[in-house]
Amino acid sequence: MDSIAIKGTVRTDLGTKYAKHLRREGQVPCVVYGGEETIHFSAPTLSFRDLVYTSTVHIAKIELDGKEVEAVMQDIQFDPVTDAITHIDFIQLVDGKPVTVNAPVRLNGNARGVRNGGKLKHFMRYVRVKALPENIPASIELDITDLRIGQSIRVSSVEAKGFDILSAANAVIVTIKTARNAVDEEEEDEEGAEGEEGAAAEAATEEASAE
Repeated sequence: MDSIAIKGTVRTDLGTKYAKHLRREGQVPCVVYGGEETIHFSAPTLSFRDLVYTSTVHIAKIELDGKEVEAVMQDIQFDPVTDAITHIDFIQLVDGKPVTVNAPVRLNGNARGVRNGGKLKHFMRYVRVKALPENIPASIELDITDLRIGQSIRVSSVEAKGFDILSAANAVIVTIKTARNAVDEEEEDEEGAEGEEGAAAEAATEEASAE
């Protein structure tokens, strides 16, 4: 899993008043849980660009007063008006201690149902998983190439290797819904088969004529 370096400053003044002051200065208040002690720190907003706006999980290597703490993002809050990052919670990575993270879902392939005029509905952007630090998935990869109109992929279909899935098993991750211009896929299959048979018959006729 890729890592991103973040240089922060330990916070000793806590509370809403000080957090607002930090945000005005372009800093993001953060907290690291899960280690021997809870760590409060802040870092410039731009430091989190590659950590937040990405489709994979990254390890944050946070440098604080000459010491480095490895952690993963647990929760993030945004300003409802400006969409600016207002707070981030991290969970520290400790050998042998599992952590819970939101693994981004990545859809691969061009769904058959979409090619036939259906509409792709991506409901779950993240799947919540629990894993040891070395087994944290960078993302949840789903191949939707063969997904037809009316079909869905649920959490229960995700193959978990080395981690546990905490999201509800029956939750729909992605589905293909019908649309006005959608093609009936069964008819398409039949037409395709008839077309092949017709082509074969035509070829046979041409061969017979040639003889």
